[in-house]
Amino acid sequence: MLNKKTVRDMDFHGKKVLVRVDFNVPIKDGKVGDDTRIRAALPTLQYLLDQGAALLLCSHLGRPKDKPAPEYSLRPVAAHLEKLLGKPVKFCEECIGPVAEQAAAALKMGEVLLLENTRFYPGETKNDPEMAKQLARLADVYVNDAFGSAHRAHASTEGVAKYLPAVAGFLMEKEIQYLGQAVTNPKRPFIAILGGAKISDKIGVIRNLLAKADRVLIGGGMANTFFKAQGIPVGDSLVEAEALETAQQLLQEGSAKLRLPLDVVIADRFEAEAQRKIIPVGPVPDGWRILDIGPETVAAYRKALMGAGTVVWNGPMGVFEFPPFAEGTFGVAKAVAESGAVSIVGGGDSVAAVNAAGLADKITHISTGGGASLEMLEGLTLPGVAALLDK
Repeated sequence: MLNKKTVRDMDFHGKKVLVRVDFNVPIKDGKVGDDTRIRAALPTLQYLLDQGAALLLCSHLGRPKDKPAPEYSLRPVAAHLEKLLGKPVKFCEECIGPVAEQAAAALKMGEVLLLENTRFYPGETKNDPEMAKQLARLADVYVNDAFGSAHRAHASTEGVAKYLPAVAGFLMEKEIQYLGQAVTNPKRPFIAILGGAKISDKIGVIRNLLAKADRVLIGGGMANTFFKAQGIPVGDSLVEAEALETAQQLLQEGSAKLRLPLDVVIADRFEAEAQRKIIPVGPVPDGWRILDIGPETVAAYRKALMGAGTVVWNGPMGVFEFPPFAEGTFGVAKAVAESGAVSIVGGGDSVAAVNAAGLADKITHISTGGGASLEMLEGLTLPGVAALLDK
């Protein structure tokens, strides 16, 4: 599927390797919270170490304003990675410049060095060639294993690949294999489930999936905009007024494939403790808002999923951070896990729901990239992938 060179196509013995990882993880009180993304990079890092390389790792963390901010330092990540790898991980306060160059020069084979947050430099998000060259100076080879950032053309994801031989890591390869397969050559029936708050984030995805999938099941806040587009009053529900026309077009284009909820859970305020009612889809009283899909919808979606060949799910079915409004999301998670299909789940909230439901091991592939997986499902080429060497 991936027509790009991977770490298997390169000899790393005695080489210094700059690895772009996705260590954009939650940090609280100087400790790493969820380390899924760090663990996802381990197979590539271990492979490179076994090949006799020295590793310089770079990543962004959060959204600092192009300058150093202590709360976005990757230092706690170095300590956490050390535990996971079972070997020392050095940390460098800089990512480019003399300090980083000195640290890179002193690095011996088999050693691991984590560089400071790439977004502490304005050159990163501007994809500044000067910053890319400075990064390239640190190593002999570049490996991109940061699928979660592959949709961004930044200095550390795309720019640096112009100045070093560049190949994909195992995680990058796996992500592109699964998502690419789903879009180009899925096992059928191919069912897509799309949720989340906004249609506008996913117009391209919905369009592409309506062309490719056998069914597209809709849930989450975006369903409200579809209801409103059909002229159904939705009370105080979240609606994207500027996407109503698009919703109408999508309903016309995809009438044979698009499925909307049959019943919804409504609440008298946006709170976990709100009063709740299950109603069939129809006018929502003023002062009430839709916060989840109802049990009849879960049953219908479950039926659609049974016997599917491929299932792609991105976005929750309701406000699942409030336990009373999480049943739709958990019901769908369970149905996806039990469908017997090749299942691919992407997007932070859907992944969190699968993990919270304890179903992660029943999903074929859990994507580490939200925006990147959406762009792949939209059929777009990711800059971080395009920049790698062709096979």
